[in-house]
Amino acid sequence: MKIQADKNRFDREFNIGDMVLLKLQAYKQVSMHSGGPKLQPRYYGPFKVIDRIGTVAYQLQLPPDAQIHNVFHVSLLKPAHASIQACSSLPISNTSTTLLPQAILDRRLVKRHNVPAVQLLIHWVDKSPADASWEFADDLKRRFPAFFLEDKEVS
Repeated sequence: MKIQADKNRFDREFNIGDMVLLKLQAYKQVSMHSGGPKLQPRYYGPFKVIDRIGTVAYQLQLPPDAQIHNVFHVSLLKPAHASIQACSSLPISNTSTTLLPQAILDRRLVKRHNVPAVQLLIHWVDKSPADASWEFADDLKRRFPAFFLEDKEVS
């Protein structure tokens, strides 16, 4: 068993100054879709190795506007060859640009788990109306309670 498992394993080491590609998985916690994961780039880079930290971590020279930590496990790195073209820019981090609802454009009734549920077409702040998305009303009330209190009078 061990012999079979070891056939797929290999030690990967990089020297300081090597160019590597970085594998990132974009875990977005916003409600708007930016396309399927199959269409997203798998590797970003190439980036220069600045330092080796321990036996399995490397520090990379990332662009100054990158909002991610610059130390990565060796399993997320791949040597960059001249013939490989990767996406050179890192994905935009959505932590600094939280989507906020601006207005409700439309309503519709759909089935959710075989129970009727209200969906709202939400126009987001700093987005065009074409980027509006359908969101469930109960999810929006939980995420943005102040949004539903704006038009009501407090007695």
